[in-house]
Amino acid sequence: MPTEVTAVPAAPPALAEAHFAAEFTFETDCWDVHEGLQAGADFVLLDVRSPAMYAKGHVPGALNLPHGKLVQGKLAQWPANTLFVTYCAGPHCNGAARGALRLARLGRPVKIMAGGLTGWIDEGFALATGENPD
Repeated sequence: MPTEVTAVPAAPPALAEAHFAAEFTFETDCWDVHEGLQAGADFVLLDVRSPAMYAKGHVPGALNLPHGKLVQGKLAQWPANTLFVTYCAGPHCNGAARGALRLARLGRPVKIMAGGLTGWIDEGFALATGENPD
């Protein structure tokens, strides 16, 4: 009797390769973001939570721009080809996806930081506190 794991066969290797390779075009992880920030980020990291949540704790170097406030005028300071990476509280929150969708609809390159703030903390990385730098 097959288990729930094997009841549906795995995809053929070529299809699995295409699927998993495509995931990297949509998301990155906390470790890679941390390394990228240390190396001098070639992306803009956006914390898309509320200003109050951002002030309590955020990824150092992240800018606070709540997903509901992502409009063309707020993005004018960055060239059109700037890669944005969004994050929110963690896997239980869809704010990063909402922010990424808004950015994509504005024609901006975007990825999500998988794991969000929860993933960042799980990796053992420090948080910064305080308000968004202007």
